[in-house]
Amino acid sequence: MKKAILATKVGMTQIFSEDGVLTPVTVLQAGPCVVTQVKTAENDGYDAVQVGFGEIRENLVSKPRKGQFVKAGVSSRRFVKEFRFENSAEYSLGQEIKADIFAAGEKVDATGISKGKGFQGAIKRHGLSRGPMKHGSKYHRHAGSNGAATSPGRVFKGKHMPGQTGNVKVTIQNLEIVRIDTENNVILVKGAVPGPKKSMIILKETVKKEK
Repeated sequence: MKKAILATKVGMTQIFSEDGVLTPVTVLQAGPCVVTQVKTAENDGYDAVQVGFGEIRENLVSKPRKGQFVKAGVSSRRFVKEFRFENSAEYSLGQEIKADIFAAGEKVDATGISKGKGFQGAIKRHGLSRGPMKHGSKYHRHAGSNGAATSPGRVFKGKHMPGQTGNVKVTIQNLEIVRIDTENNVILVKGAVPGPKKSMIILKETVKKEK
């Protein structure tokens, strides 16, 4: 991986191409991010670049983190993330990473925290079918049989059961960048991206695996 950026989700909309084709897109406020630390294999055991994104009041930042920002010569940042770039040696402290590192037509992977929906039943959580809704069926929205007879006499791991839904790390791969506004650092990505509005999204270039 050679490029990535932090962004916040603005929301979804739709745009029309020149030939009149409608495309649903997610609007992302991507950067500008600033390099807060450059790690090398000699000092840290591996090569990586740490970037900060989003403004935050200094009194909300811990002393160790604040000292790191002062050493890098940048203002305090709300989000801090580390990327293992193959070309990390090309980055320097205080350098800005903007939306123009990507281009329209490129493929990216978007990572975010999905919307939390609390405790839900198996139908909403896993998409199971419901039972008959007539009187006397005694089986409407139950998850179904849990056991497996006397042998083995237990519930197998992975059984679709009710429980906490959402609020987990989700990555959507191979999304296409439709348009980029370099002046406002806005990226339009085709399709949906995990997470609610104003949540942090990590955009990484899609790395094709060799067969």
